[in-house]
Amino acid sequence: MLNVFKFGGASVKDAQGVKNLAEIVRSNTGDLIVVISAMGKTTNALEQLLAHYIADNPKVWDDFSTIRDYHLTIAASLCQDACPDRVKEIEDLFINLEQRLKVRPQGNYNFNYDQIVSYGELISTKIVSIYLNAVGVKNTWVDVRRVLRTDSNYREGNVDFKESQKLCKQNFNFTDEKIFVTQGFIGGTADGYTTTLGREGSDYTAALLANLLDAHSVTIWKDVDGVLNADPRIFSDTIKLDRVSFREAIELAYCGAQIIHPKTIKPLQNKQISLFVKSFTNISSNGTRVYQTEEHIDYPPIRIVKSNQVLVSLTPRDFSFVIEDCLSKIFAVLYNHRVKANLVQSSAISFSICVDNEDHFLPSAIEELNRSFEVKYNKGLELLTVRHFTQELIDKMLKGRSVFLQQKTRSTIRVVYQSSEP
Repeated sequence: MLNVFKFGGASVKDAQGVKNLAEIVRSNTGDLIVVISAMGKTTNALEQLLAHYIADNPKVWDDFSTIRDYHLTIAASLCQDACPDRVKEIEDLFINLEQRLKVRPQGNYNFNYDQIVSYGELISTKIVSIYLNAVGVKNTWVDVRRVLRTDSNYREGNVDFKESQKLCKQNFNFTDEKIFVTQGFIGGTADGYTTTLGREGSDYTAALLANLLDAHSVTIWKDVDGVLNADPRIFSDTIKLDRVSFREAIELAYCGAQIIHPKTIKPLQNKQISLFVKSFTNISSNGTRVYQTEEHIDYPPIRIVKSNQVLVSLTPRDFSFVIEDCLSKIFAVLYNHRVKANLVQSSAISFSICVDNEDHFLPSAIEELNRSFEVKYNKGLELLTVRHFTQELIDKMLKGRSVFLQQKTRSTIRVVYQSSEP
């Protein structure tokens, strides 16, 4: 029976986290694929390095040294005594990254993003794989770029399921091996370039591999006890949900719940593969089961807050109605610039959309929209979604807030308001 375990950056942010991962992996019986994200906040650090690299800013080398020292310190703590000869494999990855940084950028931002930021996952998995073998948890490291075949839509690669399934069966052969360690978040094109699957895409990687190899289940190991009804970093009165339907999970992911990547559910639902969200610090906890069910589940109010939002309002310059022609033009621009709508509302002569404040996509979209529409926008906003709301809760949460937009259905309310942060 094949299971897929996914470990996020928080679970492997230091040597103790990797040791904890080893004990979880050791306790598994049967075949296993271990999908791992970049360590700690490495993706953020690599994004900063990328910005300095593209700007030809010498600070890129300070960034490089900080990232290198962070990982080699963890590697030395874990592997120096047991497997010093294999630490060179980790150093080689940094040598490859250093050589890339010495060459001026080629291609656009998205292409360079994928070639550089992907090193986070390559390095983290190499450290974990080496350590697991050193402590007797025999495993094989797999470069997922040779498994998940994508197109060249950099930063959001589209997976070729047919080709990827063939490559999966070639690279994950459980006849001779029981445990494989591989990267989340990344894939590869047919001509050998690295792609990424979207920010926080390691959950999606785990779901894809489970689908392509007909796994029994996927377990996402987090720093919380399971799926909660709110982010504990924002709300102090959170409740763990023991079970969540696929339908509810898709709604939550779409609304911005960070516990599960939005693309994760579909590959699992298609093959009825259960998903478990469990705590890597409290292994005995049952966590949350996410699965296909038509049973009624009595959910408490579930609160999701997306920060750093922008509300863009468009009005045709000739005051014509916002109907099919206008809407098709607006959505074509958003699609071409990869701007995703978090919330949409229209009236006779205006159209409003709430989106993430993304520096590399949104400005060019606004510039193009401004050619056909009068464009106004507000920054520094938050988007609150409450599923299964009560009016009492909404009144309490919005008290004193400056509300820009509100939508309500039978089960969900969504509100855009000014952030309280300075």
